[in-house]
Amino acid sequence: MPSMLIVEDEVDINDCLQQFFSSKGFSVASAYSGEEAVEKLQVEHPEVVLVDVMLPGLSGIEVLRKIREAHPRTHVIMVTAVDSDDVREQAARLGARAYITKPFDFSEDTWSPALSCAA
Repeated sequence: MPSMLIVEDEVDINDCLQQFFSSKGFSVASAYSGEEAVEKLQVEHPEVVLVDVMLPGLSGIEVLRKIREAHPRTHVIMVTAVDSDDVREQAARLGARAYITKPFDFSEDTWSPALSCAA
């Protein structure tokens, strides 16, 4: 079973993402801040990490940097309500597999970068 860490501070969105990816066969863990994500990644090594760009404390971009340093093969997908070209380009340079903007739907087309990571 592929594993995923969802890093999203909005509880309702985190819950929806957990349910969606669990239904797709993922073993899902959650973190609600960048710092919590970094702590979990010291112990867990998921195939996919879904990271909100705007997090309290450590930003999603900083979480992406730390993932790249410690787990370069992990697939990282950024999600955000702020569709900024600068942030999108920075995420791409740091190796994010995809950049998905909110509000998003739960179609397989939207989430194919995450779903294909586990195929």
